[in-house]
Amino acid sequence: MKFLNSKKVVPYIFVSPFIISFLILTVYPAIRGIIMSFQSVLPGQVEFIGWQNYERVFNPTFYKALTNTSIYVVLTVVILTILPIIFAVLLDSKVVKLKTLFRASLFMPTLASTIVAGMIFRLMFGETDTAAANQILNWLGMGSVDWRFHAWSGMFLMVMLCVWRWLGVNILYFLAALQNVPDELYEAADIDGASIFQKFWYVTLPFLKPVTIFVVTISIINGFRMFEESFVFWEAGSPGNIGLTVVGYIYQQGIQQNDMGFGAAIGVILMLIIFVISFIQLVLTGAFKRGDE
Repeated sequence: MKFLNSKKVVPYIFVSPFIISFLILTVYPAIRGIIMSFQSVLPGQVEFIGWQNYERVFNPTFYKALTNTSIYVVLTVVILTILPIIFAVLLDSKVVKLKTLFRASLFMPTLASTIVAGMIFRLMFGETDTAAANQILNWLGMGSVDWRFHAWSGMFLMVMLCVWRWLGVNILYFLAALQNVPDELYEAADIDGASIFQKFWYVTLPFLKPVTIFVVTISIINGFRMFEESFVFWEAGSPGNIGLTVVGYIYQQGIQQNDMGFGAAIGVILMLIIFVISFIQLVLTGAFKRGDE
């Protein structure tokens, strides 16, 4: 008991559940996936084939999936960073009433299943003239749109579903960060005659930088690993691969076509892409600098 109560041992006991779960659920599957990417995996037969799976990865379908995913990442990162900041500043101002109600309601979409929400979106943005979105377009004098059969509208649906689900959470992140901005700085800015935009740019934004880096980072990672938003609109494959993502390509090759080794190779490439882009983003934003630098 003295050993377990030791100050040197107790911290490791408390963090051991995380370490064990991380090793079992993250590190081990990653290692197994890397090993599998060098294998030909068939029922009852596993054979090492070297780099053959990686030689097959870089094909037109993969480039199409990577292009779709990259566009999706850029759009969601921009929207889910700029809009939450604007809404958070508005909700933190004295103009808006019932702030507690708004903050509680913003978190509700996150609790909904992506598949369930996606089915509702499919009904709203259906191809028929009676769908809600097409009714609005017809009322405005525009024609109906086949939402799931065009590249631009398909991307619009995926981005809209993602923004609907995660916008409120990011707003809460920025609202929490705004509570740390000292009121004295705003008072000093008012004395100096600063405008609303100047106070926002020179006082508010610098204090939001750590949260902004966090939101951008998780948005990049979640964007590249996106699957549900695509699957809910095109279960069996989209026309011309307009909705195909990298993770969707992994599912298509690894699960549907039972080519697990090739799917694992695509997954390893995706993991490297996410790591490199996230690392570059963190370096450019100065996340690795010390606070006194």
